[in-house]
Amino acid sequence: MGLLTDPRAGNGEMAKFILKWERPLCYMLYFAGIIWLMLLVLPYFNDNTYYSENALLPGLVKKESNLRPAAKQFYHELSSERERFPDSMPYAWILAKFHQLHLEVFTHNFTLNYPFKNQKYLGQNVYGIIRAPRAASTEAIVVSVPYRPLTSIHADTTASIALLLSFAQFCRKQKYWAKDIIFLVTEHEQLGIQAWLDAYHGVTSGHEGILISGDLPGRAGSIQAAINLELHSMFVTSIDVKVEGLNGQLPNLDLFNLAQNMINKEGIRRSFQRRFDTYEKDRLKKWWYQFSTLMSMTLTQATGIPTGNHGLFHRFGIEAITLEGFDSGKNEMKHHLYHVGRVVESIIRSLNNLLERFHQSYFFYILPCTDRFISISLYMLSLVLMVASLFIKAYSMWLRLQDINVKAEAEQKNADDKKTSKVKVCLHPFFVGCIASEILWTHAIGFTLMSSPRLSTALITQYFNLKTEDALYYSFVTATVLSIMWPLIAIKRIAKYNNIALICVITCVEFATALTCVAMQNFSLAWLAAVIYVPVALSITPKQPVSSRFRKLLYVIWLLLHPFFVMSFAILIYSYINYGDEAILTILYRSLRATKQGLVLSIIDSMIYGNWFYNVTVAVMLPIWLMFWSVICQSTQVSA
Repeated sequence: MGLLTDPRAGNGEMAKFILKWERPLCYMLYFAGIIWLMLLVLPYFNDNTYYSENALLPGLVKKESNLRPAAKQFYHELSSERERFPDSMPYAWILAKFHQLHLEVFTHNFTLNYPFKNQKYLGQNVYGIIRAPRAASTEAIVVSVPYRPLTSIHADTTASIALLLSFAQFCRKQKYWAKDIIFLVTEHEQLGIQAWLDAYHGVTSGHEGILISGDLPGRAGSIQAAINLELHSMFVTSIDVKVEGLNGQLPNLDLFNLAQNMINKEGIRRSFQRRFDTYEKDRLKKWWYQFSTLMSMTLTQATGIPTGNHGLFHRFGIEAITLEGFDSGKNEMKHHLYHVGRVVESIIRSLNNLLERFHQSYFFYILPCTDRFISISLYMLSLVLMVASLFIKAYSMWLRLQDINVKAEAEQKNADDKKTSKVKVCLHPFFVGCIASEILWTHAIGFTLMSSPRLSTALITQYFNLKTEDALYYSFVTATVLSIMWPLIAIKRIAKYNNIALICVITCVEFATALTCVAMQNFSLAWLAAVIYVPVALSITPKQPVSSRFRKLLYVIWLLLHPFFVMSFAILIYSYINYGDEAILTILYRSLRATKQGLVLSIIDSMIYGNWFYNVTVAVMLPIWLMFWSVICQSTQVSA
């Protein structure tokens, strides 16, 4: 029975060690986690990329395509059509070209009901299918391109559509295809591809009634893989391979390796995160360059926003990447679309060799460069060490609470023996109602903010005549101020130390558990949250009657780490990096405007695509922050 009542039973020496060395041990684990990830960039700790799926037969096919004349003709024709339709997609021209190539041609209509206003936006995708002559249309490969009109703020993709059409012309004449090939041109960036995928699979990925995907008039087989093309010129000096998908999902590493090898085989300069492999002889400079690339991937993946249309395929078990071609305009070797077409041919023909879905190689990895990778078995240790520090802190606080309980029982026993009524000791060390109410109100705030943006925006815009972004921003500012002030206003008496300490224990355990769960899907988001919050969380303990300078400093630091402030600071730093030559007031204005827009876009992404970033921030991180804030603010006493 001792094991059930005394946490020291059976492991007294370990408990004594943890109690004695708790703080240095926790911080040692935290810094060890960061140092471990930094060490993983060294070649001694990571591996060269390799193929696990030999059925791809990469690079063994004899390339036959010569897309230069057709691509050039399609490019000039489409450029003329774009001038006639500067604000929309030239549907008639694309449909006509697909029909001329003797593809099975279909159109797909979809509708977006804007969640914050009574507005509808219409869109249309165009796609053609080449049926596999040697199979029964059970499997398919997608080659997609997002169409961008002249008025689009994104880079031009006219060359991508020209390449897609010329490659479709080449594929139509071949008889060795074992899978259907779908050539897809989408409208409105990721909205178009999301609507098409939802319609293809008969599901709704976001909230009901927002993105109406409609029906597809024609289907092919089960989609095995997809290649998204974003070529901005007829000539490219480099190709960047994008892998980050929705909520941090990544494609099978074999597909990334396949693309990188085929690009390299054609003599085109390859990159990842718009960064080229470095051949520095100085080991420190090489390490720093690759670590910067790794951090660039981490920051990109943490947002959960796909870096291209490929990122929306992953949730359906479809491996997909984006090939983005750039023309640097410098004195570098330029390659015509002919060479890019041969890269696409190599990738599609390798995928055509697959006998089953991608199942070998890695689905969880991080990349320091184009030809080396770090597997989950190595990088997860970095987060585990930081999470372990939270569990150790929680366990040590629980041990101290047991000590207080034991002492209280001993004092009560002595008082009973002496039969004195002057000694009063708390026999009930925890007040469940107080603890439960603290947990309830913090999580209720998070749930309310997660589920009420549409309602709050509708009310504010109706009575105060504000824009959507202003209404959301000011509602979040109000919620932030009230949540910060509530512990300071509502608590007018000294709380029991045991209650506040137990809240701190529960918060540490919840924080560690949340980080572990998030890391299963999006390691980068969990790791960044741990790096930012764990060191301060380790210093948070119930407030004693005698304050200290460190305690006052803790107030300020934890206040600045409010999720809303962290987002604002991050955007401010980003604005300064990109517009540092402008006046300070201009940078602050840009930052404020970007913060408002970023807040709106994160909410819309969660409603349309199912992006977790907003929900995790307000429903998980914000309640944890509030519980720690309550622990910091409340004064305590050991007995009452």
